[in-house]
Amino acid sequence: MPSSTLQVYRLPALSDNYIFILVDGRQVAVVDAGDAGVVLDFLQTHNLALSMILNTHYDGDHVAGNRALLTAYPGIPVYGSAIDRGRIPGQTVFLNDGDRVEVGASIGHVLSVPGHRQGHIAYYFPESADLFCGDVIFSAGSGRVKDCTYGQMQESLAKLRSLPDNTKIWCAHEYTFDNLTFALTIDPDNLELKSRMVEVQKLRSALQPTIPTEMGFEKRTNPFLRWDSEAIRSRLGTVGDVETYTEVRSRKNKF
Repeated sequence: MPSSTLQVYRLPALSDNYIFILVDGRQVAVVDAGDAGVVLDFLQTHNLALSMILNTHYDGDHVAGNRALLTAYPGIPVYGSAIDRGRIPGQTVFLNDGDRVEVGASIGHVLSVPGHRQGHIAYYFPESADLFCGDVIFSAGSGRVKDCTYGQMQESLAKLRSLPDNTKIWCAHEYTFDNLTFALTIDPDNLELKSRMVEVQKLRSALQPTIPTEMGFEKRTNPFLRWDSEAIRSRLGTVGDVETYTEVRSRKNKF
């Protein structure tokens, strides 16, 4: 495993969101600050000062805390997609696919992943194998397609699926139990999926998080990433990648 100095802290917020604090040396970033109070409390408790705000997309449960954080830390940069110009409060840095962000010595790669939102981006730190993907991939699930097409979302999921199997997926919501309940209707004979459900039931009963998950595991169990599974295609009566993804997504919308 490569060495890395990036530390990740997961903060529960709102009803089921996660906010992430990234620390490398004296640099501190927050990813998707939907609730400023949670972030400010953490920073005070750990004697940290915020250096930057990283946003994956503009939905309120991801950006609502930006203004209050800028009041507490005036002048810090606010990162987001160039497509989201005018939508992300306080945004000062406008990112495109292939750009880089620096948190101390850690370099994050900006990945354009439209599907949930046109301007959705993810931040991938290859040295530490950390992926901050907002509402694109969830544990056993994927985000709703809002102002995009199913084809765009499937293409973005394929882009993220191509990352190394040891990639840690820090998604923005605790949806795992509900997602697994649905996943078992699509892939009922998947033994790893069944085992994961037992594990998650224990974790959630103890009020423990199920995030992060790993890409390799998701590739074997997440029906939103398994559009090329013959078992799933046979069960759904679909033939192509986009068609299969679309059917899975459509069923989840009604679930």
